Amino acid sequence: MGSRIINVDENGNVRSVEEAGVRETRQRLASLAWLLDSSIPIPGTRFTVGIDALIGLFPLIGDLIGVLFSSYILSEASRLGAPRSVLMRMSFNIGIEGVVGIVPFAGDLFDAAFKANQRNVKILNDWFDRPEKTERASRAFGVGLVIAVVLVLVLLGFGAFLVLRWLFSLF
Repeated sequence: MGSRIINVDENGNVRSVEEAGVRETRQRLASLAWLLDSSIPIPGTRFTVGIDALIGLFPLIGDLIGVLFSSYILSEASRLGAPRSVLMRMSFNIGIEGVVGIVPFAGDLFDAAFKANQRNVKILNDWFDRPEKTERASRAFGVGLVIAVVLVLVLLGFGAFLVLRWLFSLF
């Protein structure tokens, strides 16, 4: 059996138990997320960008490479045992960054501000530190996302109906 790292609070209560190697993986992912999202300070401001934003300046191929790096963090989260609800939430962040990132310039600004990789590492760390709360929040996010998509589809359908009705009224 592998060794475990036990995190105990000041009263002696166990907060978390980690397998050896998990802490190193989490630190490696945090370093990668920082490199991708915040490693380059913008002089004269408190803002930072990462190499992901620079790579994203190359149309389409740069955004695909950024999504590939982000997917590595997702695959490591899966390997560490993160539940589907957490992985889905992390995937949504990657998808938003990838889709919006395709838009020239505005997408690059969004990518630099959104910092999906650091968001995903935070979600993963939250799951390790408070698994029930993070899973509950991720499931609620998933339900809200499904409701929002259904609502958008219904509104699009209704809008299409109104446009078709108007077009047919012209004849």
